[in-house]
Amino acid sequence: MEQMELALPAKAADLAQSATATDSQLDNWQVSQLIAGNCVDIMRGWEAGIIDLTITSPPYDSLRDYKGYDFPFQAIADELYRITADGGIVVWVVGDRINGGRSLTSFRQALYFQEIGFSAHDIMIYQKKNTPFMRSNAYTNAYEMMFVLCKGKPATFNPLKVPTARHGMELLTHNKLPDGINKKKLGELKKEKTRTNVWSYAVGLGGTTRDKIAFQHPAVFPEKLALDHILSWSNPGDLVLDPMCGSGTTGKMALLHDRQFIGIDISAEYIEIARQRLETHGLTVEFVDCRSS
Repeated sequence: MEQMELALPAKAADLAQSATATDSQLDNWQVSQLIAGNCVDIMRGWEAGIIDLTITSPPYDSLRDYKGYDFPFQAIADELYRITADGGIVVWVVGDRINGGRSLTSFRQALYFQEIGFSAHDIMIYQKKNTPFMRSNAYTNAYEMMFVLCKGKPATFNPLKVPTARHGMELLTHNKLPDGINKKKLGELKKEKTRTNVWSYAVGLGGTTRDKIAFQHPAVFPEKLALDHILSWSNPGDLVLDPMCGSGTTGKMALLHDRQFIGIDISAEYIEIARQRLETHGLTVEFVDCRSS
């Protein structure tokens, strides 16, 4: 695959001028970057309203000790609201600790997002088709939450479609009254319909991704999950962010589908995994080190 040349849009040029992280970032800003550093500090240096779409999966509950770093949820949420464009979307993929009962942290986070101004546009389910973790006293947990948070009304929605079981002209029930009598009239069943908000994906090598290097990160979400949200909530040329980008899944799918991308991770080790992974697909991004010396 040929390397992708990404133009610098006006909005990203404003972003470059407002960035305050390092001399390297100020002098050599490119839209598509992998940045090693604290995402809160980095986002605080950006102008408001410059991100079209964020897709991210934070460390969950007991996994908050992330390579030895803290997870300042509220500060991250506050900055995401500030830098999200009007009509922009944040997709927050999160689960709960289960041992000892569900922690419900995911719901507390969703409520906080709502408190600071986001609309809970949708609550979606990421269903894992082949989860191996069975529980002795409850049903096997096979899902995580995907909170679709919007700043205002969505500027973009490109609905993903699936074929219908039947299509063509049929007598369809309409205007059913309290008497319980079904009244029918001729109508058309379409060949396809919008998907439901429960999305199912195989996980593991070959399901999540075929990129073996990605599994050097402990928690990788499926490429198809990232892609489906990218196609749904953004358009080519839009700026996509993952402030906890891990192995670079969001970045890979954004760049392969003509979006621009900024990935941040506090772990330089994970940033290097993401860089190598993108490079194997001919996707070149600039590396910026914003860690404290």
